[in-house]
Amino acid sequence: MYRHEEIICLECELHLPETGYHQQAENPLHQIFLGRVRIECVASLFFYRKGGGVQQLLYALKYKGKSEVGAHFGEYYGKLLKQSELFQKIDMIIPVPLHPKKLKKRGYNQSEIIAEGLSRGMGVPYYAQTIVRQEFTETQTKKSRISRWENVKDVFAVTDPLFLQNKNIMLCDDVLTTGATIEAVAQKIISIEGVKLWVITLASAQ
Repeated sequence: MYRHEEIICLECELHLPETGYHQQAENPLHQIFLGRVRIECVASLFFYRKGGGVQQLLYALKYKGKSEVGAHFGEYYGKLLKQSELFQKIDMIIPVPLHPKKLKKRGYNQSEIIAEGLSRGMGVPYYAQTIVRQEFTETQTKKSRISRWENVKDVFAVTDPLFLQNKNIMLCDDVLTTGATIEAVAQKIISIEGVKLWVITLASAQ
């Protein structure tokens, strides 16, 4: 048995629906943010389908303490991104932060675990304390796009803008749905002088 087969069997992993979006600059995920926030490239590793294997993996990652899911697939995706012409200029990786309350309850930030894996796969450092979540918000799961945006638009802050100046930053999260949370974080990051932004998630509902 391979080490990662403790997470998912090799045959099952081969049948997970990969998007291939890291090779396409003008993909459907990039379209989500057009006219909303300036992002160089957006990509997700998997398509997210209700009741599918990807949903089960993400549920295990977020709610069952299976942090190894994020670490494994983060590293796997990092290796793919390293080979893509669209992701050659990344200086650092930043995970979408959790509020301390939620972090204490879960025990870890799943996006930070993914960032660790991406960092290993790409050979690019990640920094988990550069963006903070200042306010505790309700779960986004059953909210509309507008409600999601209202829920998160002012909850994030940059701790050290000077550190991020003139950097090519890759923001990462577990799943992309409406893009509201990522947009809220992205707006804070791209307001910093000279910053260019890429976005990566493990899965996308689009």
